[in-house]
Parts: sequence; structure tokens; C-alpha cells
Amino acid sequence: MTPTTITTKTDPVLISENHQEIAKEAFRTFIDDASFPCVAAKAALNRDQMKLFVAGHIACPKDDRQILEFIYDFVDSYRNAENHFHTACVIFPDAGGIDEMMFERLLWMRLQALSDLDGENYPYDQRVSPDPQSDQFSFSLKEEAFFVIGLNPASSRPARRFKISGYCL
Repeated sequence: MTPTTITTKTDPVLISENHQEIAKEAFRTFIDDASFPCVAAKAALNRDQMKLFVAGHIACPKDDRQILEFIYDFVDSYRNAENHFHTACVIFPDAGGIDEMMFERLLWMRLQALSDLDGENYPYDQRVSPDPQSDQFSFSLKEEAFFVIGLNPASSRPARRFKISGYCL
């Protein structure tokens, strides 16, 4: 594998002491904007069923265990909920300047790391396939299948162009 150089161009506002809350509020504002098309995400936000985790850089594994615990807590609350439209989102404010192709590689790297850690405690959700080439593929953590939506400022899909890279389950 060839080493990759990653440049970081972080919004100066996000470097402040409160960068986690600022990043979360920026994300909520992005979802709440009238031009954002996902009705389910808007419903989750408006019903306070959108959980957010702010990590460091998407290329760095240092937050993987915390992210996994965050997702485990999300799964527990989702399974016990009586209503729909829940989402968990992980955002990486330190990951500026990443093009779409690099973001996808880094996203799969982080998801694989989470899957490897999860595999120490839980089997894959048997309702779906662990093979990304399968029509039945879905990402799985804590025996729960997820559809993953990547967000990146350089996304070719306008609805996924958030100023901070991240993903939602």
C-alpha cells in the first residue's frame, strides 16, 4: 500500500475550546436547513433522536473504542424506543481538505476497524451479509444492521456536502 499524505484545513471556528459543541450545532443547522432533503433525518433531529459524536481525524484510530461505545449506547436506546427515525452520526472536524475518493477510503478504514473491534464481542447481524459485494450487504455493529451515509464537503451528491466529514447510521 502506498502511503497517503493528508492535509488538514480545519475551519478556525472549530478549533476553539467548544469545538465539539460548535461542530454539533453546525451539523444540526445543516440538517434543519430547508434545502436538506432527508425527511427522516429532520424527523430524528426534531424528535431529539439524533445522537452526535465528535471525533478527531477520520484517518486516526484513537477514537475508535469511544465511537464504538457511543454506537453501542445508541443501539441500546434504539432497541428500547417505541418510535422511529433514530440516527447516530459521527463527525470529524479535524479532517478538512479530504477529497471524495480519499474520504471513502478513510471511511471504509474506520468502519472496518469498528467492525473488527465489534467482532470481539458480537456476531454479525444474521439478517444481512457481511460481504460488501452482496446485494444483502449492510454494516453491522452489536448484531444490528445499519445503512451508512457518508458526509464530506467534496461529495458529488449535494445532500451529503456537509462542511465537516462524517457519517450517519
